[in-house]
Amino acid sequence: MLDHVEIQVANPEKSAAFYDAVLAPLGAGRRVEHRQRIGYGPGRPEFWIGPVAGPASPSRETHLAFAAPDRDAVNAFHAAAAAQGAQVLHRPKVWPQYHDSYYAAFVRDPDGNNVEALCENPA
Repeated sequence: MLDHVEIQVANPEKSAAFYDAVLAPLGAGRRVEHRQRIGYGPGRPEFWIGPVAGPASPSRETHLAFAAPDRDAVNAFHAAAAAQGAQVLHRPKVWPQYHDSYYAAFVRDPDGNNVEALCENPA
């Protein structure tokens, strides 16, 4: 179980616009801005973005899965990501290989990370 996650981003302004848009349908928003870092959450910050620290290095894909309260929120996450110009990896659908009610969408954020919104409630 995670308490919070922070990722480094190449363009904090562009990434902040992306996460502002795609996290709003999931009930999360900006909660803290501190030293070029932004914390998001439904209440307290649980997900953070910050500028790349240190010398440039090859990036590694990170996978982030955000819980959605229902399938409509997953659909809204997908629509918000597409409106931001994100590459859509998988449109919203049920993934029975995970379990019968696993409904999720997958997109790439501006830095190429695999970002998922999912709802595990039955339709």
